[in-house]
Amino acid sequence: MVATDGCDTMTLEECLRRIRPLEPWAMEEARRRQGTLTKPPGSLGRLETLSIQLAGIAGDPRPQIGHKAVIVMAADHGVVVEGVSAYPSEVTAQMLANFARGGAAINVLARAAGARLIAVDVGVNADIPMAPGIRSRKVVRATRNFLHGPAMNRHEALQGLEVGIAIVEEEWRAGLDLLATGDMGIGNTTAASAITAVLCKRQAAEVTGPGTGLSSPGVVQKVRVIEKAIETLRPDPEDPFDVLAKVGGLEIAGIAGSILGAAAQRIPVLLDGFICGAAALIATGLAPGVRPFLIAAHRSTEPGHGVILAHLGLRPLLELDLRLGEGTGAVLAMPIVEAAARILTEMATFEEAGVSNRPETE
Repeated sequence: MVATDGCDTMTLEECLRRIRPLEPWAMEEARRRQGTLTKPPGSLGRLETLSIQLAGIAGDPRPQIGHKAVIVMAADHGVVVEGVSAYPSEVTAQMLANFARGGAAINVLARAAGARLIAVDVGVNADIPMAPGIRSRKVVRATRNFLHGPAMNRHEALQGLEVGIAIVEEEWRAGLDLLATGDMGIGNTTAASAITAVLCKRQAAEVTGPGTGLSSPGVVQKVRVIEKAIETLRPDPEDPFDVLAKVGGLEIAGIAGSILGAAAQRIPVLLDGFICGAAALIATGLAPGVRPFLIAAHRSTEPGHGVILAHLGLRPLLELDLRLGEGTGAVLAMPIVEAAARILTEMATFEEAGVSNRPETE
């Protein structure tokens, strides 16, 4: 069990037990209310279905979104030494410092969305100075090179998951109605590609892209490393925990844990791009009941992300050719989710507005 700030938090097992289905009565009431609002039925398209999903998550036919947060999990990857990234590992720690100064893209977009930003060191290969908005929950200083053995042992993977659960529980206590997931970790598209290949049962070449900007020969090398690791380690596609430990990353574990923790607290989760999608594969593998709590913010240009979204049956809200990570796409989608809730909650019905509804048809 992970302890934070002197408070005991849920274990993974306890968290999984707390995940319950969406509330059908709240969804039915929200659906009924949508039919009485001053608009033709269905005219607000996916905002209407999204509002009904939010009602079911909250267990409230008039869901409120007043407290928004983006949690960015950060960690390093031993596999970077195999030439799978265009940037060196040092960038992970340097970007955390940039988050602390408020100068990264996610800082700008979180401010624009009115969301608080929490960056978490789950496994950065450096000592990260304490700073506002930065939390140290380091499990180890980077995963091991999975070309030569498992990235983590099962205990380390469990710790990473429980970090995510703990951080969400802390934020829930502070007030949290909508969670955006984010990532920071040089080399993490390699781990995400390996997870996707195994859990979606695809060839590595189908789900592997340039990440931070690899050349074509670099992508070929990246695919070769992933293929060799899968062949050697033989991660079990029926055991997402095994896949996470063997070819995953600590920030992916943290994100998966945050997804599980949010579902346990009945908080909707806006998934960012490819890395967060891979984490969602882990989370839904551990708890299939998590799926209805997920909202796909956007579709990344990374080829594996489209495969993940199809596998999970998720349709993205945005198509902006993003591939930065950090939670940027998820935060950009926050106003859409908030608008869906406000339409359901604040829009007048025909009766309230004194507007004639269309006549009933037989």
